[in-house]
Amino acid sequence: MMVVLGIDVHKASHTAVAVDEVGRQLGQKTVPATDAGHRQLLAWALLQWSDASLRFAVEDCRAVSVRLERALLAAGQTVVRVAPHLMAGVRESARTRGKSDPIDALAIARVVLREPHLPTACHDGPSREMKLLVDHREQLVGTRTRLQNRLRWLLHELDPELAVPLGRLSRKSTLGQVTAWLAAQPVSTVTRIAGELLADVAALTGRVDALEQELAELTRTHAAGLLALPGCGTLSAAKLYAETANIDRFRSAAAYAMRTA
Repeated sequence: MMVVLGIDVHKASHTAVAVDEVGRQLGQKTVPATDAGHRQLLAWALLQWSDASLRFAVEDCRAVSVRLERALLAAGQTVVRVAPHLMAGVRESARTRGKSDPIDALAIARVVLREPHLPTACHDGPSREMKLLVDHREQLVGTRTRLQNRLRWLLHELDPELAVPLGRLSRKSTLGQVTAWLAAQPVSTVTRIAGELLADVAALTGRVDALEQELAELTRTHAAGLLALPGCGTLSAAKLYAETANIDRFRSAAAYAMRTA
């Protein structure tokens, strides 16, 4: 018998709902989002279904789920991650009056029954390092994009005819050209702010480039098989390896990515 425990994670508490192979609810439990609470949840599951094969399913929200995942993995349990958008249809069909945590946890568990190739959690070794670096790079790129958008409006205010092609504000040569152009403009509050934004964008670009070089070295060492696939570059390989932690599982990961794109 297989029992899937869907877990809705929050900063203060985690709610788990257990289902059998056909999605029938078997029980539920809410515990504090602490190490002691994680042990309590595991003990409850092992006691209730001691003869069953357990699978823990967690909504993919690393900021609040990471310690729970580590506790379950350390105990030798299988943990799969469920992308939030996969729960939408299941959640809405089960929506009733009352607290939503058990409903969301039930939706998470039922998604696992529907999707056989969900990524397995892994927080150890190179895959964890790669995941941290990939996420950090994406956050820096997002911050840089917001600054670039603000900068473009200021440049347009200074000279509506100044044309900087889309995507070029991440290139060092373009940043240098805009910096030189800005230095030739009359001093004003707009030029000062634009100059500060340019400096911030340049600094972020340097950090993003450094992260990409670091990821390239890691993927060459740990995911050379993925890099050999047609169309799979450094960032794609790093993201896949960070989720699967096993190159032999690439086909399953690719199928999952295609369904959730």
